[in-house]
Amino acid sequence: MTDTQAPRPGAPSRVRLWVILGVAGLALAIAAWVGLGNAGQAKECPVQREAAEAIDLAAVGELAALNGTGEGRGYATMAFKDAGGADMTIADFKGKALLVNFWASWCVPCREEMPALDALATKYNSDAFMVLPINLDIGEGGQEKAQAFLDENSFANLPLYADNTFAAFERLKQQAVAVGLPATLVLDENGCELAVLQGPAHWDTPDGEAVVEQMIALAS
Repeated sequence: MTDTQAPRPGAPSRVRLWVILGVAGLALAIAAWVGLGNAGQAKECPVQREAAEAIDLAAVGELAALNGTGEGRGYATMAFKDAGGADMTIADFKGKALLVNFWASWCVPCREEMPALDALATKYNSDAFMVLPINLDIGEGGQEKAQAFLDENSFANLPLYADNTFAAFERLKQQAVAVGLPATLVLDENGCELAVLQGPAHWDTPDGEAVVEQMIALAS
């Protein structure tokens, strides 16, 4: 009868050792795959920390909730339609700094914010800057409801642009940029994100105008 050698105290069994090595190897493989994936994932825009910080510094008082980002997110391909149903994207406004406001006729804070946005657009809309409202009323008659609200209030500089598929805003939700309405993106002249505001703001104030003037200065 042969003697069986007992394992040394504290030494892992051969099965346990293989399990440990297998888990470690899998973790390394996952880490390498994630690293390669991130390395190959091009940003739509360059990181613009200085521009974002400039917007952040201008955002005080009534605009204190506006957060500078500049992390490389871009929206040139974000699609929506004009009042006549023609396809458009943010790229159609290339060359202008954009204040992109997402709103819906059923959203009470959105409705309350619209007069301030119209006043801002009336003062600042130009070849260098534009307030770009994108309506998100969905379902049958959604666009008609949005147009009726704009007509009822006789907004001079808030034309109807709409995305009744809600895809544009779903993109913001998936990227944790915004979670509810209203939401506003501050974009540079190439459609690159510089700042985000979740919720309404009194844009027709010196604080709101200071942000817009900083946007125009950065775009010039």
